[in-house]
Amino acid sequence: MTCPQEMDTRPKYYGREFHGMLSRESADELLGGAEGAYLVRESQRQPGTHTLALRFGHQTLNYRLFYDGKHFVGEKRFETVHDLVTDGLITLYIETKAAEYIAKMTTNPIYEHLGYTSLLKDKMGHRLSRRRTEPHRVTFQREDRKITTSPLVRHSTLKDCPSEKQSSYDKIHNFKVHTFRGPHWCEYCANFMWGLIAQGVHCSDCGLNVHKQCSKLVPSDCQPDLRRIKKVFSCDLTTLVKAHNTTRPMVVDMCIKEIELRGLQSEGLYRVSGFSEHIEDVRLAFDRDGEKADISANVYNDINIIAGALKLYLRDLPIPVITFHVYSKFILAAKMPNPDTRLEAIHEGLLLLPPAHYETLRHLMMHLKKVTMFEKDNFMNSENLGIVFGPTLMQPPEQNALATLNDMRHQKLIIQLLIEHEDVLF
Repeated sequence: MTCPQEMDTRPKYYGREFHGMLSRESADELLGGAEGAYLVRESQRQPGTHTLALRFGHQTLNYRLFYDGKHFVGEKRFETVHDLVTDGLITLYIETKAAEYIAKMTTNPIYEHLGYTSLLKDKMGHRLSRRRTEPHRVTFQREDRKITTSPLVRHSTLKDCPSEKQSSYDKIHNFKVHTFRGPHWCEYCANFMWGLIAQGVHCSDCGLNVHKQCSKLVPSDCQPDLRRIKKVFSCDLTTLVKAHNTTRPMVVDMCIKEIELRGLQSEGLYRVSGFSEHIEDVRLAFDRDGEKADISANVYNDINIIAGALKLYLRDLPIPVITFHVYSKFILAAKMPNPDTRLEAIHEGLLLLPPAHYETLRHLMMHLKKVTMFEKDNFMNSENLGIVFGPTLMQPPEQNALATLNDMRHQKLIIQLLIEHEDVLF
């Protein structure tokens, strides 16, 4: 509904749909009988704010209208008010005419029968069958099965106990609001995804497309596609290992293999820094070439470059190896005065780690234990390595400088104990 006169108070991002300061009653009168018509008015109740008045269902609906470079009344943002109204009319029509149908959309999902899910099951079945042949991990005696032997005997029995931690690499989908070009149907409920923009959400890791409301019902079965993983560094650890169908990130495996091949006797290993430019080159090589990256002595003669790249990879993870979720449990364990109780608390914390994080930490601690065996040459004992890797593997959930400083000695102790008792804790 265009305004017949030019408004001096009209913001530059509105056109002739702007009618200046107008009451609800006046807007209703102007729009009366014109289904689908709309106008923008300045609110009389709150001067300086703007309202979209829209005629639908033989009544005038009023929405607080915002602009931050794009127009919006909810979470969807539009280039023009006209596009916003068009999308809104579609949504209102669907919700009004098919409310009962929408309510039942997710009651009988066809997700289990989709090609995506069938393919996923095949991949998961192959992975699970492979895992059944792997040895069980270590666990402590549970409280309901405590034995009254000495701590030394109790610890010696740990490696004989089957792990109760599931080797499940479940991963939630990385859903983001998405605008689909052309008609699209939800891959959970198989119903049409309506609207002009932001019709649903799209998993940037595996490509699953669903309604926003359906995304809450999709199981945590994301199987990342390598074609969608744009980089190796700074990529979520679980996402990377699922995309490569491995138990640990290939960066960790490749760097450790190279270091153990030619660097265990290097003085100050992990403490001495390599040239940052060369470390950056290694990062770019992994991001560009993945497991085909060449990190051999022919390209990087200084082993400190490879050690630096490994530390950079671990430090840049969006979720640290020792996750935010269990960080406080490890800090509390470090504060326990009794050594045996402390080890049991650390082990309980390990069992709470996601499988990919657990396997990465286990493999890294085995490697660092091997590093300490060459202490006479590299001068790196478990305490020194704890100082280096504490802040790298453990980061507090909240970035508080004072708390981080206070936790540093506890971080060091945790890594030191993980290295020294690797054969017992994992």
